[in-house]
Amino acid sequence: MEIDFRKGNGLVPAIVQDAITGKVLMLGYMNEEAYRITKEKRLVTFFSRSRNVLWTKGETSGNYLKLRDMLIDCDKDTILVKAIPSGPVCHTGADTCFGENNRPQDAEGDSFLFYLQGVIEDRKAHPQEGSYTNKLFSRGINRIAQKVGEEATELIIEAKDDNKELFLGEAADLMYHYLVLLVQKGYSLSEVIDVLKSRHKR
Repeated sequence: MEIDFRKGNGLVPAIVQDAITGKVLMLGYMNEEAYRITKEKRLVTFFSRSRNVLWTKGETSGNYLKLRDMLIDCDKDTILVKAIPSGPVCHTGADTCFGENNRPQDAEGDSFLFYLQGVIEDRKAHPQEGSYTNKLFSRGINRIAQKVGEEATELIIEAKDDNKELFLGEAADLMYHYLVLLVQKGYSLSEVIDVLKSRHKR
């Protein structure tokens, strides 16, 4: 779909969403040039209505928005920008321009597991040098499956002792490698949960 820049006199609103957490980060405006630069440089760029110039988010603060995807709404006059923030997004220092918390370490329970799955998926789609997760992906399914087996064995060994810290550490290692295996296979945590739900009987 092509964006209809004529509706807003050459500008369209661009809603920026954290590509992993799904949290809405900010709202800006793009003209055709800002849209083109964003796609080419993979750094979210806007048009400032007050200064009448192009500006790349983070060019002053260093808190860039690294582009992952852009979607156009059904009326072709609004852009949904999915990006990875390098730091706080708002000029006030807040995580978002709406005052919401976007720190994944504060998430609880399954919400953090889904966040972690998102990070692993992002690493697969956008490899980063030095990433342990990418090192696993580069070694293929056999090595990943082997690591899951190794971590499961280590957890079993720790289960025989009474050291809570070591046991939970091995449990976390197993959970992480299990998620990597799911992503490598193209499956999701939600699908596993659906199977568990279908088996659950009160």
